[in-house]
Amino acid sequence: MPEIRTAGPEDLETVTALLAAFRDWWDSTTPSDETFRTTAAKLLEDPNTVFLLAGTDGLAQLRFRLSAWTGTEDCWLEDVYVRDSARGTGLGKALVQTAIDRARARGCKRIELDVNETNTGAIGLYSSLGFKVEPKPPGRTLFLGQKLT
Repeated sequence: MPEIRTAGPEDLETVTALLAAFRDWWDSTTPSDETFRTTAAKLLEDPNTVFLLAGTDGLAQLRFRLSAWTGTEDCWLEDVYVRDSARGTGLGKALVQTAIDRARARGCKRIELDVNETNTGAIGLYSSLGFKVEPKPPGRTLFLGQKLT
């Protein structure tokens, strides 16, 4: 299994390729490869973003933000992707565990993510690492969004 490491600007093409592969895995056509490349180039320079790489087979994107609710940074695990050829090898688990470790080392009091309810494999993985499906009782926590033009 490849070592999990932090991506740098020199890893732009690998990060772009993995983000595009994740998009394709979801059978989506957007964003374009060029949008991924341009945005990833900026994010690789952003001190509040970390891309973890597992060779060319997987990545995780961590985004950090200060929370008024905890007085510390939160970590948003924005993307986790492992190529089909590397699934079932423990690579996804290693990426997520490394993300948890990085968030903890940075002083975060929580790490959160969203996952499609049909992605039962990912839900099982996250649950096995301590993530809770309903982390904010009482009631059900819903993810809401709005496209801005």
